[in-house]
Amino acid sequence: MADFADVGTLSFEKALAELETIVGKLEGGNVPLEESITLYARGEALKARCDALLKDAEARVEKITLGADGRPAGTVPLDGE
Repeated sequence: MADFADVGTLSFEKALAELETIVGKLEGGNVPLEESITLYARGEALKARCDALLKDAEARVEKITLGADGRPAGTVPLDGE
């Protein structure tokens, strides 16, 4: 099995772009079986990386609070803590 350690260092944008390329190749159907298996495995690793980065970003999103006058008054964590 191939080593996909480099996936853990990719930005969301780079991981997503590579994942899209892999999907395109696999959907094209012109890839030999062994290469398809390797591409699929890398795609799974890239998908996991994207999911992890999205969850991390979601955890950092803050909700804007409004004051009595309806103007932004500050922020609170999205989960209300």
